[in-house]
Amino acid sequence: MNRDWSELSPLLWESVRETLYIVGVTVGVGGVLGLVLGVLLYATRRGNLLQNVVVFTVLNVAVNIVRPIPFIIFITAVGPVTLAVVGTTIGNQAVIFAMSIMATFVTARIVEQNLVATDPGVIEAARAMGASRLRILVTVLVPEALAPLILGFTFLVIGIVDMSALAGYVGGGGLGNFAIVYGYQRFNWEVTLVTVLVIIGMVQLAQLLGNWLARKALHR
Repeated sequence: MNRDWSELSPLLWESVRETLYIVGVTVGVGGVLGLVLGVLLYATRRGNLLQNVVVFTVLNVAVNIVRPIPFIIFITAVGPVTLAVVGTTIGNQAVIFAMSIMATFVTARIVEQNLVATDPGVIEAARAMGASRLRILVTVLVPEALAPLILGFTFLVIGIVDMSALAGYVGGGGLGNFAIVYGYQRFNWEVTLVTVLVIIGMVQLAQLLGNWLARKALHR
């Protein structure tokens, strides 16, 4: 049954706005915390600047536990923590909290893997010049791996858009909820198709922006 798009269009754009809000906050929180966690993972590895077997093992195990869990299961598993922190397990804030945790651990692994590939000679040169460990991490290591880190964060953004589509299952808003309520539950495949096309457009824009920024970083 065809729906009146004069009625659905405002709902669609409101869903786009909610998705951008959910994704934006999650990328901001998860990206920053994940960057810090990823740098710690790299720095505490054996033979690195802040070598610490205990810290590395704890962080590594935590990332390995959280990262492979499907998000629809993870969001229910952290329900008690979400309730304690946010005060509810439904709605956009609850979704953002769970997504930020997942994004932090995913980002941490992405950051660590990109930093491991950094030329050790650059770090040794900085140490020979007397730079402190913290300064090497912040002003040498991260800038040296900036281009691959940007591509890694682009992959993260796309993954977060994917996670946000599940918000509707826990009372959140966004395009996922719009597709479920007005498409799937009402057998309206036109709504579902339009939603898919909008999400594809968002992902393509994120990928194009990420590729452009990575190229700029490579030629800086």
